[in-house]
Amino acid sequence: MGLRAKIGIAIAATAAVVAVLIGVLVHNRTVDAQFDLAAESIDGRLQSLVQDRVAGIDTGRAIVDPPDLPGPLKDAVAHGKRGVYLEPDGPKPHLWAATELNGEVIALKRPYVRERETLRSLDRVLLLAGISGTALGCVVGLLVARRLGRRLTASAGTAQRIAEGDLTARLPRGGKDEIAQLTTAVNTMADALAARLQAEREVTANIAHELRTPVAGLVAAAGLLPPSRPTELVQDRAQRVRGLMEDVLEVARLDARTEEADTELRPLGELARRTVAALGEPGVTVRVVSDGLVETDPRRVERILVNLVGNALRHGAAPVTVEVERGVLHVHDSGPGFPEALLVHGPQRFRTGGGSDGQGLGLGLTIASGQARVLGGRLTFANPEGGGARATLDLSGAVRSSAEGTASERGSSEDAASEGTASDRPSSEGP
Repeated sequence: MGLRAKIGIAIAATAAVVAVLIGVLVHNRTVDAQFDLAAESIDGRLQSLVQDRVAGIDTGRAIVDPPDLPGPLKDAVAHGKRGVYLEPDGPKPHLWAATELNGEVIALKRPYVRERETLRSLDRVLLLAGISGTALGCVVGLLVARRLGRRLTASAGTAQRIAEGDLTARLPRGGKDEIAQLTTAVNTMADALAARLQAEREVTANIAHELRTPVAGLVAAAGLLPPSRPTELVQDRAQRVRGLMEDVLEVARLDARTEEADTELRPLGELARRTVAALGEPGVTVRVVSDGLVETDPRRVERILVNLVGNALRHGAAPVTVEVERGVLHVHDSGPGFPEALLVHGPQRFRTGGGSDGQGLGLGLTIASGQARVLGGRLTFANPEGGGARATLDLSGAVRSSAEGTASERGSSEDAASEGTASDRPSSEGP
């Protein structure tokens, strides 16, 4: 149950309880006031009758020794008391007044119907007022809850946008209540976070940029060394440093959110086949369940797919299957699955769970997620029940039309990757 519903129900319940309490209080006070007034009136009339009988005047209104005198009143008279008693039994209640005079019981009796009808009318008015008050309380509660709910929902939405990387998101300031304090706290947190991340990004980008020239010289110098095993090691390490530097620069560009997709209309299945074929990995196959034309940036899709497949091979286990289902790409490996931290928090740069060789720079999945965001898609990670790890790139929002034919009509639902090398580097960040 949402907060708005809880606030509305609480206010409505409070209004209903208040209406009931006021109704019961007014009812009881009215009953007492009616009885006191009627008792005072009939008791005064009884005293007048007694005085008339003492004076020898018989008005004929008194009831002498009534056989149906109520028991409690009869006991009171027997003890020499004058009393008034309301007899509620029967369809028509009666009010009695009686006293003893010269060994006789002198009594008066009158219907109590008018008071009862007045009380019923009052109860109906109280019921209608209670229902109206409760309904008004419901409306007021819903309005208050809706207003508070909108502000809290806006705060939650803005916080979510900040968590997703939109550091320009801010909440509108206003008011002096607790929600306004929450708004100020969220905005202050966003300002501090934006300043810190911006400083970190600038430092990282500047370092990577300053390293480009010396690293390029290092790679060129390593290429001039005479062929030998130490030369191979130096060249391999130089290429690794160059790859890391390029990855860091790419992450910095993605963090700046200035990248724009250069879209084309392409069959997603064909794009996956070509990318996997360029990788030249024998343990990777492509299965097209249903192809579809997507309006996307082919270079960025290839970059994402290269990183996902490279991550699956490095930190998972063959065979690796790339499955195409209209605008959705699934990369499934047969390894131990993604670590729990990645499933909960998503890819985090420079952090890996370590593959079988313990290698990895920890930027591959970070870059893939950033490129997916530029494409307007979504990259998710899961560990299926059957084992392994599965990364899913959802570009269904970019699907424009269905490609003709099915996987069987294309001649084969599974294509082995052909010989070749990848033009792009698969960075690693995996389980």
